Amino acid sequence: MKISTGITLFILAAALSASAHGPSGDHSNGGETVVANVKNGEVIGHGEFKYRVHKDWGKLDAKKYPIKNCHAMVQLKSGDFLALCDDTRHNFLLYSPEGKLKKAWMTEYPGAHGIELFEEDGKEFFIVVDSGWAVRAGKQLKETGRVAKTTTDGQLVFSLGHPQTVGAYKPGQKYMPCDAAVAPNGDIYVADGYGSQWVSQYDKNGVYIRKFGGAEDPDANAKLNGSHGVSIDLRDKNNPKVIVSSRSANQLKMFTLDGKFIETVDLPGAYGGQAVVHGDNLYVGVCWSRDGDKKKTKPNSGFVTILDRNNKVISCPGGTAPVYVDGKVQRMQQQTKTFKHVHDLCVDREGNIYVVQWNAQGAYPMKLELIKN
Repeated sequence: MKISTGITLFILAAALSASAHGPSGDHSNGGETVVANVKNGEVIGHGEFKYRVHKDWGKLDAKKYPIKNCHAMVQLKSGDFLALCDDTRHNFLLYSPEGKLKKAWMTEYPGAHGIELFEEDGKEFFIVVDSGWAVRAGKQLKETGRVAKTTTDGQLVFSLGHPQTVGAYKPGQKYMPCDAAVAPNGDIYVADGYGSQWVSQYDKNGVYIRKFGGAEDPDANAKLNGSHGVSIDLRDKNNPKVIVSSRSANQLKMFTLDGKFIETVDLPGAYGGQAVVHGDNLYVGVCWSRDGDKKKTKPNSGFVTILDRNNKVISCPGGTAPVYVDGKVQRMQQQTKTFKHVHDLCVDREGNIYVVQWNAQGAYPMKLELIKN
């Protein structure tokens, strides 16, 4: 089960793909961190889900610990938080609950994009997803991605190869995964969001089982458009689901654990990533708002959206209040300039949200403290 993390996007349109990880993705900031137009202490959100912003919660010395993009975050059993970054001087940043740096390490994932935390036989492990977007010698490259099971120290347990090695993809078919999730039985689901859109399912030992939801899925309802995030939904324990973001379509799609399509949840105007499951709710980091009625993204327009047990939007911290007409949520968009591009988030045991961002001028993780009545 997802422990409030995650992660993370393939835009089919060429222009959108360029904006997602184009040359600006390097984000050299000369040692100065700029965090949108954030006001420390401002209150955002709606209804029972309002939050006080702590913009400097995870701020570090940018000269010692620079960030290009902070793509995902999880909370360990210890209470500490691990942030995943694509700067190979330190892919891993370990924070205390108070936002103090405890450790910075790992240099192996130039395209670090998604991370899943799970338990196996009482021990914690990671699934680390490298999307293949890599900056080498100052140049941004599109490489084949990779997925690795590791210990929480980062030691490799095993890697999942390109799906073509098991006959699931054609030779040379694009593979640039974005995110992974682990089911209670240990099965691993990998979302190929920058590649061919398929969700590939493996058993706990990395043996390939099936794929579903790709751009070429024979079930039109199952087709994904930007499978940027994947998570396991155990809110109804009798009907567990796989949730996959279809980000370019402003949707979440629900599947059974064996890949059969169930339903689509529309999030009009919101280019959301992974749906983080916490309690009865889903929390989705929105990278962009839609640019008016145009079918394209608006830069620096991220926010967060929260859905209840029935998948109804109940709050949009940083965004407009959710409005329903005839049972359908209306277009959502950014309202405050709290965020630039929300890539992922983590929800702690008290319901506070920790936001990480792509293309945000070196922004460190930000805490949204839940205001309890």
